[in-house]
Amino acid sequence: MNFLRGVMGGQPTGPQPTGAETIQKLCDRVASSTLLEDRRDAVRALKSLSKKYRMEVGTMAMDHLVRILQTDRSDTEILGYALDTLYNIVCNDEEEEPEENQQKQEDDLGALFTDKFVQEPENVTLLLTLLEEFDFHVRWPGVKLLTALLKNQCAQVQGIILVSPMGVSRLMDLLADSREVIRNDGLLLLQQLTKGNAAIQKIVAFENAFERLLDIITEEGSSDGGIVVEDCLLLLLNLLKNNSSNQNFFKEGSYIQKMKPWFEVGDDNSGWSAQKVTNLHLMLQLVRVMVCPVNSPGATASCQKAMFQCGLLQQLCTILMATGVPADILTETINTVSEVIRGSEVNQDYFASVNAPSNPPRPAIVVLLMSMVNERQPFVLRCAVLYCFQCFLYKNHKGQGEIVATLLPSTIDANSISAGQLLCGGLFSADSLSNWCAAVALAHALQDNLTQKEQLLRVQLATSLGKPPVSLLQQCTNILSQGSRVQTKVGLLMLLCTWISNCPIAVMHFLHNQDNVPFLTGQISENLGEDERLVQGLCALLLGICIYYNDNSLENYTKEKLKQLIEKRIGKENFVEKLGFITKHELYSRAAQKPQPAFSTPEHMLFDHEFTKLVKELEGMITKAVLKSSEEEKKEEEVKKTLEQHDSIVTQYKELIREQDSQIKELKEQVTLLTSQNEKMQSTITQQLSQILQHKDQYNILKLKLGKDNQQTGNQAEAAHVNGLQPEELSQLREQLEELQRQNQLLQTQLAEKDSLITSMKAEGVPSAEGSTSEVTELQREVELLKAQLQSQTAEITQLQSERQELLRGSETTAAVPGENSLYTEKIAELESRLSAQTAETQKLKGEVKTLLQSRESMEKDLASATSTAAIMQAEKNKLQQEVQESKKEQDDLLMLLADQDQKILSLKQKLKDLGETIEDEDDLDSKDQFDDDEEEEEEEEECDE
Repeated sequence: MNFLRGVMGGQPTGPQPTGAETIQKLCDRVASSTLLEDRRDAVRALKSLSKKYRMEVGTMAMDHLVRILQTDRSDTEILGYALDTLYNIVCNDEEEEPEENQQKQEDDLGALFTDKFVQEPENVTLLLTLLEEFDFHVRWPGVKLLTALLKNQCAQVQGIILVSPMGVSRLMDLLADSREVIRNDGLLLLQQLTKGNAAIQKIVAFENAFERLLDIITEEGSSDGGIVVEDCLLLLLNLLKNNSSNQNFFKEGSYIQKMKPWFEVGDDNSGWSAQKVTNLHLMLQLVRVMVCPVNSPGATASCQKAMFQCGLLQQLCTILMATGVPADILTETINTVSEVIRGSEVNQDYFASVNAPSNPPRPAIVVLLMSMVNERQPFVLRCAVLYCFQCFLYKNHKGQGEIVATLLPSTIDANSISAGQLLCGGLFSADSLSNWCAAVALAHALQDNLTQKEQLLRVQLATSLGKPPVSLLQQCTNILSQGSRVQTKVGLLMLLCTWISNCPIAVMHFLHNQDNVPFLTGQISENLGEDERLVQGLCALLLGICIYYNDNSLENYTKEKLKQLIEKRIGKENFVEKLGFITKHELYSRAAQKPQPAFSTPEHMLFDHEFTKLVKELEGMITKAVLKSSEEEKKEEEVKKTLEQHDSIVTQYKELIREQDSQIKELKEQVTLLTSQNEKMQSTITQQLSQILQHKDQYNILKLKLGKDNQQTGNQAEAAHVNGLQPEELSQLREQLEELQRQNQLLQTQLAEKDSLITSMKAEGVPSAEGSTSEVTELQREVELLKAQLQSQTAEITQLQSERQELLRGSETTAAVPGENSLYTEKIAELESRLSAQTAETQKLKGEVKTLLQSRESMEKDLASATSTAAIMQAEKNKLQQEVQESKKEQDDLLMLLADQDQKILSLKQKLKDLGETIEDEDDLDSKDQFDDDEEEEEEEEECDE
C-alpha cells in the first residue's frame, strides 16, 4: 500500500514513484484483485489521478475500466467511479481557459480516447444499458460520459445508438427523471444526439418529445425561465429545423397553439433579463423554423393558417407595436412576422389592418417604413423592416395596389403620412441606404403586376416651386444622371429594370425622354473603376430590357435602331461582357441564396433577392436579342407564325377529338340502352315461349283424352257429340294463337326498329370509335340470335296451326256420317256425362291458368306491399288468435253452463214426472233439437276459427 499512501498524501519512505508507475500498479490491482473492495479502492484512486494524468490513465486504464463496467454490475459505487474516470479521460474541460496550444492538445486527447472507446460498439451499448440504472451515482456520470462521446465523435456514436435496440427510448426516459440535474443533463445529451441526424430526430419526436419539452418549458416559467428553458428550446430547434416530417408532426399535434402563451409579455417591458432575451429570441426562431421560405409551400401555408387561427400572429403584432421591447427582440419579431405573413393572403390582410397605439392611430406598415427611411435607426432593424415590407407584398396584388394608390394624385391626403410618401421621401433623400431601401420596396410593389406598373406612370412629383411637376420615372433618371453614390444608382437601376420589364408602355415612356438612351450608352461604353462595373452591368440590363420589350411604337428607338446603336457605340461583345458583370459580382450570389436581406454592413446592400431572379430570367434572352441579326429575327418571326399555325391546327384537332369523344360517349350510352332493351325482350320472349308450351301441353292433353274416348266408344255418334263440344275449345285456342301471332308481329317490328337504329349508328360512326363499333357488332349478334329464337317460335306456332286444321278436318269428316246404332244410346249417355265432367274440368283448369297468368303480375306488384304489411298482418293475426282463444274459453264456459242447465232441467222434469205431472214429448224433442243445433253451431264456429 506504499504507492497508495504516496498517492493519497502519506509520508514517503523512499524514492517517489512516477505518475505512470502509480497508474500501472493501480491498473494491475484492478485486473488481479479478487476482492471487490480492493478493486473499488483502485478505481477510486484512478479517478483522482485521471485529470492530472489524463494521457497515462487513458492509455493504460481504459480497457480495465470497461471490464469493470461489464463484470461489476452489482456494485453501483465502483460503476460510478469507473464512469467518472472515463468521463475525465474523454471530456475536454471547457470551464477553464488554458492557452491555445494546451487547449488544442486537450481536444486531441479527447478525440483520441473517444475514438478508442467507440471502436468497440459494444462499449456504447453497454453504456446505454447502464443508463437504465436508477442509482444517481451511476446514471448521472453515465449521462455525462455519453454526452462527451457525442461531442467528440457525434456521427459514429449516433450510428451505434441508432442501431441499438431501444437506444433512443432509453435516453428519452432521462427527461422523466425526477432529479433535475439528470433531467437537465439529459437535455444536453439529447441536443448532441439530435444534431444533423434526421432519423434520430424523427425517433425522438415520436417518443413524445414535443409534449415533454413544452411541459418543461411551461413548468420553468416560459420566457421568464432559466437556462433549462433555453436548453429545451435548443433541442426543439434541432428536432424541427430542416425536418419536414417533424414539422408536420408538430403542426398536426396542435403544438403551435401551445406556443402562444410564450409571447404574452406584460405592459411593463422594462428590466428584461439577459436570459429572458435569449429565451424569447429562441422562441421567435422556433416560430420562423415552421414558416421558413425554404420549407415546402403547402407545409408553410398550413402553419401560417394555424398561427393566425390560434392568435399567435396577433400576439406577435402586439410585441411589434409595444414600447420598451429590446432592439434585438424587436428586430427578430419583425423578421418572424415577415415570414408568418409571407405569401398568406389572410395574414397579409390582417397585418394591413394593424394600427400602432399612437394618437392618431397609424397603420403598422407606415410606422415600420418610418423606421426604415430613418438613418438614425439601427442597420439590422432597417433591414428587418425592409424584409417585412417585401413579405407583405409577396404575391399580394391587393397590397401592391394599396401601396401604389397612396402615390396617385387622386388619393393623396395632405393631412396624413402615407406609405407612398415615405417611399418617395426615402427614394430622394441624402442617405444612400434610404435610397436603396425605398427603391427596393417600391420595386416589390410592382413585382409581377403589370397593372401597377402602368398606374405608377401616372405619379407626378413637384420638385421645386415654380417648376412644372415631373413624372416619377423621369425623376429617377434625373437622379441617376446627377452622379449619385453607387448604392443609390444600383437601387434606382433595380427599380427601373423591375418597372419597365414586361411592360411595353413603360418602355415607351422611358425611351420617350431623349436623354435616357445616350446616358445609358455613355455609362456602358466608359472605362470606369471596379465599383462602377456593377452600375455598367445594370445600365446594360436596362438598355437590353428596352430592346427586348420594345413594341416599335417610337420610330427613333425601334429594336433594330437600338441594336445598331449598341453595335456602333459599344459593340455587341462588349455589351454582353458588361451585362455579365452583374452575375459575377460576389454579393449577387449571396443575395440569391435566400429572400431575407442579410448584410454585414450597409455598404454591402446592393442586390435584392427577387431582382436576382429577374436577372437570371432576362440575361439569356437579352443576350440573344442583341446578338441576333435582322434576318435571324425574321426567321424567328416566321417560325413563330408557323408555330402559331401549328398551334391552331392542334387546337382544331383537339376540338375534333373532343367531339369524337362526346360521340363515343353517346354511342356507348345508346349501346347500353339497347342492351337493356334486348334483355327485356329476351325475358318477354322466354315468358311467351313458356306460355306457348303450356298451351301446347294442354292441347295435347285434350287431344289424348278425346282419342281415348273415341277408342272406348267406337261409335260415330259419340264422335259427332265430341264434335259438338270441340268447336268451342278450338275457337278459344284459335283466339290464343291469334294473340300469340300479334305478339310475334310486335316483337318483329321492334327488332326491325333496332336493326335500323344499329345500321344508322354504324353509318354515323367515326374512325376513333372502334370500341363502340365492336360493341354494336356484339349487339347485332345477340339480335340475330333473338331472330333465330323468334323463327323457331313461329315454326312451332305454324305446326300448332296445322294440327288444329287436321283436327278440324277430321271433325268435319266424322260429322258427315249419319248415326246408325241405337244400341249405343246408353253408352252415348254415359259418354256425354263423362265428357261433360271432363269439359268442366278442362274449363276449370283453363280458368285457373288464366287466373294464374293474370295474378302473376299482380302478385309481383303486391309482393313489396305484402312484405311491408307482413309485420302488421302478423300483429293483427296474433291479436285475432288471442281473441279466438278468449272466445273459445268463453264458449267452453257457456257450454259448461248449458250442460249444467240441461241437467237441472232433466232432473226437474223427472221430479215433475214423479209428482204425476204430464210432460209433452214435443218439448223434449224441441229442447233436444235446440241442444243439437247449439252444438252444431259451436262446432261450426270452432271450424271457422281454425
